[in-house]
Amino acid sequence: MSKPVLAIAGGIGGAKLVLGLSRVLEQGDLVVVGNTGDDFNHLGFAISPDLDTLLYTLSGLADPVRGWGRRRETWKFMAALEALGGPTWFRLGDADLAMHAERTRRLAAGESLSAVTEALRQKLGVATRLLPMSDDPVRTRLRTSTEWLDFQDYFVRLRCEPEVREIAYAGAGAARAMPQVLDLLRGDELRAVVICPSNPFLSIEPILAIPEMRAAIAACRAPVVAVSPIIAGQAVKGPTAKMMRELGVEASAAAVARRYADLLDAFVVDEADAGAILPEGVARIIGRTLMLTLGDRKRLARIVLAAADSCSAGARAAERKP
Repeated sequence: MSKPVLAIAGGIGGAKLVLGLSRVLEQGDLVVVGNTGDDFNHLGFAISPDLDTLLYTLSGLADPVRGWGRRRETWKFMAALEALGGPTWFRLGDADLAMHAERTRRLAAGESLSAVTEALRQKLGVATRLLPMSDDPVRTRLRTSTEWLDFQDYFVRLRCEPEVREIAYAGAGAARAMPQVLDLLRGDELRAVVICPSNPFLSIEPILAIPEMRAAIAACRAPVVAVSPIIAGQAVKGPTAKMMRELGVEASAAAVARRYADLLDAFVVDEADAGAILPEGVARIIGRTLMLTLGDRKRLARIVLAAADSCSAGARAAERKP
């Protein structure tokens, strides 16, 4: 009998590996925890960018060029809004608006974010189970040299240009992890926990900032495998490397591994980082991590699962997990 895999994901890189995992695992064997630190309210809509990216990717609706939003999108709403003098820095496509409107309607009616996400998942025909990291609000905020910024102001409106001095996850300390996720982590049936190649600061650490989430991952009996979002000192997409340097962290695969060291059994690095020195007890797995095609996504998914299976009975896992 197959065992489920729990993936921790956010952003475009995370969605790519999640798609690969969904294609190589049996239907129903993948559970995804999505980052909600990016969530915000805009123009009266409740927007969950990372959850939507995962839903669109898994349903085949994602724009393959931009990596976010829906394919064959139109922009009449934004053009009309601009003509009226409204804010257009966060672009909402005409079809994409339906997702935000329905989420907003359901939340206003008293449904939880997880219940809304489940309803949207089913309507889009996505077989993979998707859960927000919490039903409680957690918001990523960034301190620059002059001010604190909400995530979307930094990431979209200012295009990641300000220098980042500090990052905070407002609300994380009091947020509760999803009970379904904690049950999986505390049980014996998990095959693996996969930390996807997402921006550590913006996509993964908001999830890990929920105390019971990080504690449950650290204590789980299943092997934990992460994939580096850094290749030869550079991020495939986004500001990961820039932010690492601004925060005084070396922009390298090894530095990412050190951030997750207390959780990891294995860390997958690209062939370009084959010489990366990882924390003691973390197995180094070398493979091509650049995901340009669906074949790349599936190949990397198989590497990750093989790494998990190879270290499931490893000495460090036995030492770390009672």
